[in-house]
Amino acid sequence: MTIQGWLLIAIFTSLLLLLAKPMGLWLFALYEGRRTPLHRILGPVEAGFYRLSGIDPAEEQGWRRYAVHMLIFNSMLLLFTYAVLRLQGGLPLNPLGYDGPSADLAFNTAISFAANTNWQSYGGESTLSNLSQMLGLTIQNFLSAATGISLAFALFRGFARREAKTLGNYWADMTRVTLYLLLPMCVVIAIFYVASGVPQTLAASVDVTTLEGAKQILALGPVASQEAIKLLGTNGGGFFNVNSAHPFENPTALTNLVQMLSILVVGAGLTWTFGKAVGNTRQGWAILAAMITIFLVGVTITYWQEAAGNPVLHHLGAMGGNMEGKETRFGIAQSALYAVVTTAASCGAVNAMHDSFTALGGLIPLFNMQLGEVVIGGVGAGIYGFLLFAILAIFVAGLMVGRTPEYVGKKIEAREVKLAVLAIAVLPLTILSFTAIASVTEAGLAGPLNHGPHGFSEILYAFTSAVANNGSAFAGLSANTPFYNGLLGIGMWIGRFFVIIPMLAIAGGLAAKKYTPETAGSFPTTGPIWTALLIGIILIVGGLTFLPSLALGPIADHFAMVHGQLF
Repeated sequence: MTIQGWLLIAIFTSLLLLLAKPMGLWLFALYEGRRTPLHRILGPVEAGFYRLSGIDPAEEQGWRRYAVHMLIFNSMLLLFTYAVLRLQGGLPLNPLGYDGPSADLAFNTAISFAANTNWQSYGGESTLSNLSQMLGLTIQNFLSAATGISLAFALFRGFARREAKTLGNYWADMTRVTLYLLLPMCVVIAIFYVASGVPQTLAASVDVTTLEGAKQILALGPVASQEAIKLLGTNGGGFFNVNSAHPFENPTALTNLVQMLSILVVGAGLTWTFGKAVGNTRQGWAILAAMITIFLVGVTITYWQEAAGNPVLHHLGAMGGNMEGKETRFGIAQSALYAVVTTAASCGAVNAMHDSFTALGGLIPLFNMQLGEVVIGGVGAGIYGFLLFAILAIFVAGLMVGRTPEYVGKKIEAREVKLAVLAIAVLPLTILSFTAIASVTEAGLAGPLNHGPHGFSEILYAFTSAVANNGSAFAGLSANTPFYNGLLGIGMWIGRFFVIIPMLAIAGGLAAKKYTPETAGSFPTTGPIWTALLIGIILIVGGLTFLPSLALGPIADHFAMVHGQLF
């Protein structure tokens, strides 16, 4: 570990905290449907969308109607993307003449991008045409991210409204988030990437001669535009197979910093938006404090383990940190920080290969995902996932003080607690069940390229990443098979929408409740005690659920490494 490495972590964290309030203010304006400076330009476009679709943005929806519209829209997007991929061979903007991917791969990819997971069982530059990348995947990147933020707005309204029957209008929320947040920010970020050397072209490829005189084909395409929303929308799907380790996706240390900030800035801003929505910004800061604390602990462990290196190699005389699977232009500190950032959110972009991390260095990204996107989290999904844990935490606090639990002016009763438990239980039930199936079947065991606990970690990581809607991978798993494409696709759909429905039911129930003002007997939910309780509930629930599987995987892998055995 170096002073420069710690300075990088400190600068990144400071910039993220500085950006949280400005981003939160902008998001709050969209949450309320207020005018922004961009309305003068984009307002007519928004109104045109409503006229063409016959939607009245002022007509609000109850939680069931909000959920049905969201499900229908995302299902249609899934089918559209599947069709684009399967018909790729006969569609334009396919300069390299790629055929459409197989049915199981197209199924997996379509669900992956619809669920904001962006798991990739394919190499982008060798599988997909420019049209598929733009029309199939990039559009999904925008709309799946906008869906997550819209759902967060719906839950905020559930906490903020009093005796109301509605949670807003899904179509209006989606349109405003896309038009006034994601599109303008991505235009600016994409221009920055182009200026930094990221390609943005419809050309197929270029033939170059290397310094050694060999011939090489360099794939090109509309990379910068996809890169911008890939990160801002916490999507993670890369244009190239090695994602942000590729110099055309992430050429410099500055682009690397911008990418990491892009991943977390919306999630951090939404904490402030929540506090503003419920009339007490300290509520938002308490949530962000809990998120940042878990995040920094994870960064510290990962950086420490990667900088410590592999004792087996040290014994052979190869001293130094673990540089396997890392780009030399980023080094250990930037690689470790990026790994924790991308798994603290539901992003999945990578600038290093997590399969090559040390056992405990790879455990932290895995555990981040198993906590359910709550360590700052993805766009929208992070904050509503965190608030599910907040409901459990305030329930526990209510048991301690001996009164009905209350949170931001709403009584938390049996219905909310049951639904929160149901939503939280989706991830461990699905992850562990699917991991068990893959670990005992011939088709599942054909996937991992490593044996022993590391091979088990590859399987566990894959299903954790899929169900948690992250998309990163221990790349030692050969996942492009009908078995893994099918099971991972089902896991992604369950992990996304089986959490959303109970969450919206909670929002609908809370919106109908009366406001309950705080009293001297109320448990405080803005101070360090509340933050510590939140962290404790999150870690205990995550730790107790996944500890046995972690012991079989990365923890066993670590002790084997210490005793000189590698897998």
